[in-house]
Amino acid sequence: MSDTTRHIRHVLSENPVTGVAAALFAAFVLLALVGPWIAPYDPLASDTLVALKPPSLQHGFGTDALGRDILSRTLVATRLDMGIAVAAVLLSFAIGIGLGLAAGFFGGWWDAGVTRIADTIMAFPLFVLAMGIVAALGNTVGNIVLATAIINLPFYMRVARAETNIRRSAGFVEAARLSGNGDLRILAVHLFPNILPPAMVQVSLNMGWAILNAAGLSFIGLGVRPPTPEWGILVAEGAQFIVSGEWWVSFFPGAVLMLAVFSFNLLGDALRDIFDPRKRT
Repeated sequence: MSDTTRHIRHVLSENPVTGVAAALFAAFVLLALVGPWIAPYDPLASDTLVALKPPSLQHGFGTDALGRDILSRTLVATRLDMGIAVAAVLLSFAIGIGLGLAAGFFGGWWDAGVTRIADTIMAFPLFVLAMGIVAALGNTVGNIVLATAIINLPFYMRVARAETNIRRSAGFVEAARLSGNGDLRILAVHLFPNILPPAMVQVSLNMGWAILNAAGLSFIGLGVRPPTPEWGILVAEGAQFIVSGEWWVSFFPGAVLMLAVFSFNLLGDALRDIFDPRKRT
């Protein structure tokens, strides 16, 4: 067993809550990969003869107003929501960390420019900004990813800038410079690993926020278009039936959405410990 694997196992076993969060995360990743193949019914197939049937052995989560199986639609939606969240967070992480590293290390106009970009984005209510971007560009999956990435950029810019600004004059950076390392190598090899712990906590939180953002846009009609299975759409479709007693239509997709966000929020501490170089000693 490698030292990295042993370290990850130690971090996950040290805190039971972290272990639960990791298990939930692994379950959602597995569902995203195999969900369309284990769904008991076609998520788009309707059957009005069984419309709005409560949970049963045939339909574990019940059926919606068109007789579609809610369990199947919820399972298939996992891939889309997780895919949007992962793509948006990776995009904002790569761009935001790069800009933040440059701002904290070089200062000057780099620092001023990156700070102004972050302040401009943060000046808007972030969900409203995402709504505006999607409304202007069109409600496609690509534009939802882009809007979600843009509203998450300031978090990575600020984290990377602050951590780099603190460490750019540290002894190990000066030693690396005296050893003949260039600025890019210092940023990539010496500073980047040291800003990963707080950045990974932000990644975990942003994954939950990205899922909520995608679901929220779909809920108000600016996200993924029906009849595509998506958690926000499923909750929106069932909202009108809560008063009349068909609670299951929106309850189960909403519960899965809540559980996904909950698992990512809990996973932040584990990611910080896994990527923190000081925890490996």
